[in-house]
Amino acid sequence: MNLRELALKATAVAEDAGRHALQDQLNPHDLDVSRVPDRKTGFSSDTDATLVRFVENRLTYIDGFQGFWESRPETSEPGDRYWCVGKVDGAINFVRNMSEWAVTISLFEFNEEGHAEPVVGVVHAPALGLTYAAAKGQGAIRIRHTAVGAQREKIMPSTVAELEGSVVCYGMSYFPEESKRALHVVAQIAGKPSDIKRIGPSSLDLCKVADGTYDAYFEPHLHKWDVPAMSAGAVVVWESQGTLCQWNNDPIHWRQENDIVASNGLIGDELQRYLH
Repeated sequence: MNLRELALKATAVAEDAGRHALQDQLNPHDLDVSRVPDRKTGFSSDTDATLVRFVENRLTYIDGFQGFWESRPETSEPGDRYWCVGKVDGAINFVRNMSEWAVTISLFEFNEEGHAEPVVGVVHAPALGLTYAAAKGQGAIRIRHTAVGAQREKIMPSTVAELEGSVVCYGMSYFPEESKRALHVVAQIAGKPSDIKRIGPSSLDLCKVADGTYDAYFEPHLHKWDVPAMSAGAVVVWESQGTLCQWNNDPIHWRQENDIVASNGLIGDELQRYLH
């Protein structure tokens, strides 16, 4: 099965899982029990465990490969593949009954140098009726779920060439020091873009760079628990011909924290001067 076929099959799984998760969101729930223990501002969803279990089970019927990213061994052989399944991306949005949250699936493959890279990415936003899917070398598409059926569209980034007049999005965590870094950049660029958005989650922010909704997106300190969302969105960005790297222009490292910046490929260099 080629990567394009895998992406389409993973898309179907994400959309099935999304229907169940959306029903969970619409059911009444207690915000107090949605908080992460020992964190004042962290949220999780009771849907998370069920979502991951459902998706992982369905993926094994497509092709189990070498297993799943979180349980991979210390070393892997070239050609080894691991599915990477995320919990609800945008947990705060989910528990607060907002629409901007997503189900994410990616597939990692180890290359000849022993480095892992995501080669399939699916980001499904059930409450928005949107799905983004991409496979290495196959381009990226956006699927709009409408009353008359699903409409597939090939996507590409915007052609805005300067930070002046652009639309930029940023992300930040609930950890104070990490949030300060993001807000410092926002203060530095204020007045240059036409608008600076803060909506999230990271997977959707990346996809909205890929389809031209935003001209750029940046976020500091994406952690290991952000890898499922980041990797799924990364494939969509790269296959749409957008750019994604760390603030210092290094490639994304999938085993450590990353300060990431995605752009349409035209304003990235200008934005990165402020990220330094």
